[in-house]
Parts: sequence; structure tokens; C-alpha cells
Amino acid sequence: MGLGREQDVEIRKPPAFRPGERVRATRHVRNDGTYPGKEIGENLVRKGDVGYVRDIGTFLQQFYIYSVEWVDQGTLVGMRARELASLDRPDATQAADVDSQGSQR
Repeated sequence: MGLGREQDVEIRKPPAFRPGERVRATRHVRNDGTYPGKEIGENLVRKGDVGYVRDIGTFLQQFYIYSVEWVDQGTLVGMRARELASLDRPDATQAADVDSQGSQR
């Protein structure tokens, strides 16, 4: 018998995005206090902004964090897969959304 959260461990699957991939923000992202030089609550990324994945890391050995460079803003922000959509591979983003809802491909 496993823990109910086990299906939430994102890093058991390959990352949804690749370094160099062009992505679009699907949500507004505000500073939660972890982004230096910006006020808490200040917008870091707006829905629809376009950026490029620079690197992929993990958080709590459970989630992928995509380091995205937002060229127009001149910022580098860590994002979750659910906050991004691929502009290079739109079909890959839709498949990742289906997986995150617990359905099979």
C-alpha cells in the first residue's frame, strides 16, 4: 500500500520541456519573496509572455522547476510545468496536461 501522493511525483517522468525550448506563460507569476530585487507581490511574468527554458532543476525531489529566461523583461524565473506551454511543441504540452490530471496518454 503506497502513499496517496505518490502519483504526484513529477520527476518519475521525463521533463515536459527541454533546454532551449520556446515557451509561453499560462499564468501570471508574482514574487513570493524568493526573487531578489523585486517587491513581494510584484509581477515577474504575465500570462502570454514568451521565454526560453535555460535549465531544469528539481524541488523537494518531487517537481521539475524550469528556469525560464523572459527576454523582454530581462529576468530568469523558476516555473512549474503547469505554468508553461510549449510554442515549439504544442502537442507535448497538451500531453503533459493530460498526465498531470491523472489520465493516461
